[in-house]
Amino acid sequence: MKTMLGIMKKRNNDIPENILSIFEDIVQTYSGNECDNRFMEAMGNHLTKDQRYKLWEQLGGCQGTGQDKIRKAFALEHADTPLPLRLELYLNTFVKDHSGKTRNITLNEENHTLTITFACDECFRHTLDGKLTAPFVLYYESCAGGRMYGLEKTLGIKLKINSMDIPQLGVSKERPCIYTFDIVKVLYCKFN
Repeated sequence: MKTMLGIMKKRNNDIPENILSIFEDIVQTYSGNECDNRFMEAMGNHLTKDQRYKLWEQLGGCQGTGQDKIRKAFALEHADTPLPLRLELYLNTFVKDHSGKTRNITLNEENHTLTITFACDECFRHTLDGKLTAPFVLYYESCAGGRMYGLEKTLGIKLKINSMDIPQLGVSKERPCIYTFDIVKVLYCKFN
C-alpha cells in the first residue's frame, strides 16, 4: 500500500491533502493484511469511483506476476498483426493456461473497447478465510487495473477503465466481473 500511497500523492490524481493524511496514517500505523484491509476500506469511504479507477489504472492488483518479459516479447513478435488477430493469438497463448480463473475477452471494434469477464478464485478464497475484510467489491476493482496492465503489455495498446460490473452477491465462475476498457491508443500494431 506504500506504493499506492505514493501514486495517490501525485498532483495529477487530485487527492486532497486531508484525504491523503488518512492513508498516510494507515500505512504508518498498520502492517500486512490489516494495513491492506484498512487502506481498501478507506479507498471505498473517502475516494470517488472515478478517483479509484484512475488509481487502479496506475497500479492494479496482480501486476507483479513476473510475466512482463513474456508479454513484451509477444507484443513485439506480433507488432504487425492487426489487433483482432493479435487478441485471438493472445487468448490461445495466455488465457487457456490459467486454471482457477475464468476469462473471456471481446473486442468491440465499433466503439474501440475491450470487455473482459474475470473471476479470480484467489480474491474470493481470501475473502472467505478472513484475510480480506474490506468490501470485496474494492478488491475486484483493483483486479481491473491488473487485467488492464496485462492486456496493455501483451497487446501493445493503451487502455482506460470505462466501467466495471461486479456482482454484489459475490464473484464466481458463474457470476464473473465484467470490465470494459476504452482503447485509447494502439502502440505496436494496427487496429485492422
